[in-house]
Amino acid sequence: MANNTSFLCAIILFSTIVFLTNSSTAMTTFNVQLYGARGDGKTDSTKPFLTAWTLACGSEAQSMVYIPRGTYLVRNLVFWGPCKNIITFKIDGKLVAPKNYWSIGNSGYWILFAKVNRILVYGGTIDAKGAGYWSCRKKGGHCPQGARSISFSWCNNVLLSGLTSLNSQNLHVTVHHSSNVRIQNIRIRAPSRSPNTDGIIVQSSSGVTISGAVIGTGDDCIALNQGSVNIYIERVLCGPGHGISIGSLGDHADEEGVNNVTVTNSVFTKTRNGVRIKSWARPSTGFVRNVEFRNLVMRNVGNPLIIDQNYCPSGKGCPNQSSGVKISGVTFANIKGTSTTPIAMKLDCSGSHHCTEITLKNIKLTYMKGATTSYCKNAHGGASGVVVPMNCM
Repeated sequence: MANNTSFLCAIILFSTIVFLTNSSTAMTTFNVQLYGARGDGKTDSTKPFLTAWTLACGSEAQSMVYIPRGTYLVRNLVFWGPCKNIITFKIDGKLVAPKNYWSIGNSGYWILFAKVNRILVYGGTIDAKGAGYWSCRKKGGHCPQGARSISFSWCNNVLLSGLTSLNSQNLHVTVHHSSNVRIQNIRIRAPSRSPNTDGIIVQSSSGVTISGAVIGTGDDCIALNQGSVNIYIERVLCGPGHGISIGSLGDHADEEGVNNVTVTNSVFTKTRNGVRIKSWARPSTGFVRNVEFRNLVMRNVGNPLIIDQNYCPSGKGCPNQSSGVKISGVTFANIKGTSTTPIAMKLDCSGSHHCTEITLKNIKLTYMKGATTSYCKNAHGGASGVVVPMNCM
């Protein structure tokens, strides 16, 4: 069910993007340099970028905001819609944030597209220069909340292609309250010890495809939070980082569910976790349904397969209740590789809402120092084919 519906959504989204990009209508170009931007890495080019966007967004014709080669220093950029026609945002250069992390850290966003329909963002590099901010956090100093590097909020029909995101203060790419989004052929990089530098976060969004991504961060490579529906993820190289996660869920008592997710044809290398569903142990209306993790390779990965409904990473102030998040219809299929933890498969489900319809198929995970084991609690389902470690449901 998850596989077929997610694939159909991916085809529909791809067809929409092809239609947008192949339109024969003439395009008007707004070059940021014409409005005062300088690619010297020193001159503040924030205002020229916003001017170019305002003109492009207000144009009746299909328009392109063009960033030529060079390094452009920019502070917070909020690109508001709706716009009158399709917008292409073409980056041939590099965007860098100021070294003073307070310059962008207070707003929560560095580059934000808001309420924009039919937006295509191509190429280039963005570098948020997050090292100073990470240092502040590690020292426990007085720090701003931190900025997400590039975000799409309340947007529809989005293509993000060929971007490289470096050293985010906080999250690299976020998609919130949006639909029909395709993220492809991107590279995301931050040091493995950089705090909360998740690669891609999706929340309250539907019809999202992530295809062809190389992600190495200090947190989740990809995280699907509440309200993520019809998500298709393929060809991801994840590591270092914390793996690909659904959750954490159960942050709030009244919460949207996660439904119809496929993660396939991906490789995890030296990540803290592999594929994971995580929820806090407290009451919640949330749920996870129709999820398929298949055709995955684990290379020296901790906790390759995990459902954790007692999630509490710090070990302090844990709810110590029973998770209200209902998990059902989860498949782990055709997964192989090596685990750095003896428990390669852990299905730790809620005592009040057991996990149901869990399927294991053709799994072979080995432990470098001996045999792998599995752990199951309140998990129900079945297995087929060769399953190593042994099915414990």
